[in-house]
Amino acid sequence: MLNALFNRAGRPVAACLAAVGIATAVLIGMDGLDTVVGCGTAYDDYPSETAKDWVTQADHVVVATPTAEQEINRRDFTKGPIQYATDRSVTFRADDVLWSAKSPRHSLGDTFDMVAAGWRVYRESGARTKATSAYAPRLETGHTYLLALRWADDGWTVLGEGAAVPFDDRTVARGEWCGRVLSEEDVARGERFSRIEDKSLEKLLVGQDDEAVKRELEGVRVKRDQ
Repeated sequence: MLNALFNRAGRPVAACLAAVGIATAVLIGMDGLDTVVGCGTAYDDYPSETAKDWVTQADHVVVATPTAEQEINRRDFTKGPIQYATDRSVTFRADDVLWSAKSPRHSLGDTFDMVAAGWRVYRESGARTKATSAYAPRLETGHTYLLALRWADDGWTVLGEGAAVPFDDRTVARGEWCGRVLSEEDVARGERFSRIEDKSLEKLLVGQDDEAVKRELEGVRVKRDQ
């Protein structure tokens, strides 16, 4: 379900990683220099970038902390370097609901589960590596996130790459991203390299708190998508 994580070439964080040397000489994939190795294939199930996208498409916007995880959906491969891969079922604590639709598709409890990127195990070495999603958090315990959630196919999913935002210390763009830990200053340094069409809520509110998120969402007046 978390294939909603994630699609937007030119994300400022990706540019930042390249700028600070993390991605130097290891940038590969479908999006070429826009994809850090290991960050998976990008895809958005629903528009996810702007406050308008969130209010139009989501059921709830929540500050959430992963509290537990378990491996699911193991896939074994008979050929190639990967012996098997898994997803993770991640349990989140809903710390604070910042916004809810007037008629949400489903109510949100104190905890909820969501499928996230899991692990890859290599055949020869037995090495176990994190699977990640392009331009988005992996969603790991020990960190907090700002999530725009939609109830779809009998479960919770984020709208897309732009709807899963690092939020450690209640600060937009601070925390875990693509399996790494970044500060909002890291993201801000990358902004000067980002493409002008990046109009994301994350970019707009880098370094700000949940009250700023609430103001942006409450200022949107649109007809919701059903």
